[in-house]
Amino acid sequence: MHADRRRAESFGGQADRYDRSRPTYPDALFDTVLGPTPQGIQVLDVGCGTGIAARAMTAQGAHVVGVEIDPRMAEIARRYQIEVEVGRFEDWDPDGRTFDLLTAGQAWHWVEPLAGAQKAAQLLRPGGRLALFWNIGDPPADLSAALDGVYSAIAPGADNYSVLLGYSRHERYPDHVEAIGRTAAFSDPVLEYFGWERTYTREEWLDQLPTHSDHAALDPDTRDGLLDMVGEAIDRFGGRFDMHYETLLIRADRAG
Repeated sequence: MHADRRRAESFGGQADRYDRSRPTYPDALFDTVLGPTPQGIQVLDVGCGTGIAARAMTAQGAHVVGVEIDPRMAEIARRYQIEVEVGRFEDWDPDGRTFDLLTAGQAWHWVEPLAGAQKAAQLLRPGGRLALFWNIGDPPADLSAALDGVYSAIAPGADNYSVLLGYSRHERYPDHVEAIGRTAAFSDPVLEYFGWERTYTREEWLDQLPTHSDHAALDPDTRDGLLDMVGEAIDRFGGRFDMHYETLLIRADRAG
């Protein structure tokens, strides 16, 4: 997916919506990523977006520097007092800095796997940690079946790689795990899952959908029709639903 730069760089047009509608991550994830003494940890957050993960880590006492390709997303992160530098990670100049932790929340699939892993190895101090994570959605089975029908009718293929709807649980991650191993600079990658729940109203779910690149890439008429039909499907199930999320974490430690 990293080669599809149109999709990779499509988020800025929905920056405010992205910030208000995208979910955060469970506390247990950050407990694992930051460890028992997060105070003062130097973190580089790749593809920091509007700072959703960066804010959670800052709240625990970490010092976070974000790298974000879209200046509109970066500007919102700065409103939350997150230090952000604009650029594509593979080309970004760290100016001699190194870090204790490199994170990427919902973003590493836009980074070329081997180049990203190699650069991460250069930026992490010995014993530092690489932590890549994604929220993977799993709607209730009956609603999921209804949504399958909607997507098949209105936008076939739009959900093929959607972490939002649970269809890409494993498709893209082996490349990144393999790339981390190919650097010979990290411990064997470990995969962990953190389950949690969030209730969505019809309006909240429809607000979030256009912030995902697979939906943003649709032509406006198709997207509008899809949103109408998704909304009608949710209405048939009472106008709200409980989404089960699993946050996948891929972590590996920099060799000493």
